[in-house]
Amino acid sequence: MEGMVTLSQKEQKRVAILIGVDKGTMTGKQAAKIMGISWRHEKRLLAAYRKGGIGAMAHGNRGKKPHNAIGEEIKQKVFELASTKYSGFNHQHFTEKLVEDEGIPLSRSSVRNILLKAGIISPRKRRPPKHRSRRERYPKEGMMLQVDGSPHDWLGGRGPNLCLIGAIDDATNKVPHALFQEQETSEGYMRMLQKIVLNQGIPLALYHDRHSIFEVNEGALPSLEEQLSGKEPKTQLGRLLEELGIESIPANSPQAKGRVERLWGTFQDRLASELRLAGAKTVDEANRVLARFLPEYNRKFAVVARELGSAYRKTPEGFKPEEVFCFKHQRVAGADNVVCFSGHRLQILPSQDRLSYARCIVEIHRRLNGSLAVYYKGRHLDTIPAPFEPAKLREPVLAGSSPQRHYAKPSPGHPWRGIFRQFVDR
Repeated sequence: MEGMVTLSQKEQKRVAILIGVDKGTMTGKQAAKIMGISWRHEKRLLAAYRKGGIGAMAHGNRGKKPHNAIGEEIKQKVFELASTKYSGFNHQHFTEKLVEDEGIPLSRSSVRNILLKAGIISPRKRRPPKHRSRRERYPKEGMMLQVDGSPHDWLGGRGPNLCLIGAIDDATNKVPHALFQEQETSEGYMRMLQKIVLNQGIPLALYHDRHSIFEVNEGALPSLEEQLSGKEPKTQLGRLLEELGIESIPANSPQAKGRVERLWGTFQDRLASELRLAGAKTVDEANRVLARFLPEYNRKFAVVARELGSAYRKTPEGFKPEEVFCFKHQRVAGADNVVCFSGHRLQILPSQDRLSYARCIVEIHRRLNGSLAVYYKGRHLDTIPAPFEPAKLREPVLAGSSPQRHYAKPSPGHPWRGIFRQFVDR
């Protein structure tokens, strides 16, 4: 209908106030205060109302097409490309292709709006959001530790990138131990757990991610021993947790172990600053700074557990950490009582129980200090380095280049020299 004007609620309110000013029931200053504008602007609105009536209160750009609106030709081009050449591309990928290959610089939101209005949805399926609730802390210290590794440029470019391996108590937020390693490895977790067990005790459970350090990848074939015994394949760290009676709890998402994830955020702020202040450049220097940092962190950020006391278990009598915190491998002793492992040859010496261990299945322990030890049915066997076979000793000679031949230099009166001079004189 001609002459019809559509006003917003704000504009309708202004019209009612300006009518009152025009009739003299309200002053201009009162009207400006109610509308939340300056008195000067109120005068401009009042003048526009007296000149153009209610229609003057509508915004001047209402009903006009924006100057930066996407043209119909471009919309049609986008629709055709999405339906033919780039059919099946998700919205983000399609937007990148429009910019890179078609020369159509549009934002992802603009492309998405064009396609949705045309009835083309993104083929990428997104999981619906899940309801998450905050989990209650364990009531007592030592009941569960959350462990993780954090690869980061901890030294701020002054040295190599390091990985911080640590644990946080679920009940108190205390960090019982942490250490820097060059990479996230099973040895790093073993060293961390060894410190915790020797200083605090054995925790009841460990909460971790599904890293291959903790769990064997799906589809991995079990060893012969595991097949014969019917045991499930385990990693070295999984075997260690089983020996200590620590329950291994895998997390299904990073959010599930949010306590240790937030710990890394705090450490990457505070600890990185401490490392920079100390000028640490190596792994050893970083670990020394960390040893000073942890007690101060626990003093500031630890909380009180709901129940007093500690759930850490004491180590049993006769506990030998070097026999637990190590890498264990099975080998078969040779007929000469020699066991081979990673290029090393160990000669098993006779003991009071047996004179020979030929063809026996023994267990080799590679300890954290790099030394090797041989065990048979839980008993430590005495060993010495075994000499190599002759074939092994010949390997360096066979691997090298063939010996050079040395030719005797002819004397000045040698006949060959005379023949050579004849050819030269000619």
